[in-house]
Amino acid sequence: MDKKSSALHEKEGVSQPETTSKSAAEKIKLNRAKQSSVDTFVSQILEGNITFLSRAITLVESTNPKHQQKANEILERCLPYANNSVRIGITGVPGVGKSTFIESFGKHLTSQGKKIAVLAVDPSSSVNKGSILGDKTRMEELVTDKNAFIRPSPSGTSLGGVAQKTRESIILCEAAGFDTIIIETVGVGQSEIVVHSMVDFFLLLKLAGAGDELQGIKRGIIEMADAIVINKADGDNEKNAKIAKVAFNRALHLYPIKESKWQPKVLTASALHNSGISEIDTMITDYIASTKENNYFIKKRNTQNKYWLLATIEQQLKDNFYKNPKIKDALAKEINNLENGKTTPFNAAKKLLEL
Repeated sequence: MDKKSSALHEKEGVSQPETTSKSAAEKIKLNRAKQSSVDTFVSQILEGNITFLSRAITLVESTNPKHQQKANEILERCLPYANNSVRIGITGVPGVGKSTFIESFGKHLTSQGKKIAVLAVDPSSSVNKGSILGDKTRMEELVTDKNAFIRPSPSGTSLGGVAQKTRESIILCEAAGFDTIIIETVGVGQSEIVVHSMVDFFLLLKLAGAGDELQGIKRGIIEMADAIVINKADGDNEKNAKIAKVAFNRALHLYPIKESKWQPKVLTASALHNSGISEIDTMITDYIASTKENNYFIKKRNTQNKYWLLATIEQQLKDNFYKNPKIKDALAKEINNLENGKTTPFNAAKKLLEL
């Protein structure tokens, strides 16, 4: 067969080793990309790149040791650019209108040129799939706003674990240039206490005429609140909202003065009709100015940092304990002994801890 007429002939001046060289070059390029990936993540986050911010939060949420190591490097590099936002915690029982309120409040802030990030603490998401994930679909306008970022919480049964990831996500969002961070809690159980430990301002949403007033007082959440907003104060419910406002104001005056010297306020709002939203924004601005002036703002942040240091140590010790193969085997035996009445919970625990 004539070499020139064959599709398989070798052209002059083209040497075969070039293919190998290209392959080697690609590998070198990939290795360089891997090495500089932390640099890329940090530079892109600082430029406000939402894609890289989302990917970094995914790394933070991952349980893969390699991902955790990378996330820690990114967090450490982003830390000097964090701590420059206002952190607002928003809680309230399911059905109080948190999603509608956050969207209305968020749109109000972005219309003023502010950048807001909405994060969620939802330890129940492993049982009730989508209780918070649904917020992203309910906040239709906010989710398309270029100055807003909405991130649902990771699924998990450990409140401490979910909260720790949220705490780290705050740092990344602040480094990305978000000046207002809203932390939403599902409003059930201990999650309010955890959210209170990571925000500057804690806002409690309530409903009028829903039997919610006494429950709020009984649960003691009012004591943590820097403000109470009676939501859905519109239509036939407007009169009930005014009555509830008086009742809550009376309740608040029974509590001792806070260390912040701030007297918690009670306001009414209708997130659906954007009523009372600007007044809430003004109130939060006044609170931040007041607490910065009397140094409570920085004192609270320092206290929170100490709390999270100890909480992280406790969480890590707990995780390491249960991941230990010896502990896993011994725990199964002790549970068996416990069920057969051969030991007590206290003796079993003592044996396991001694291991």
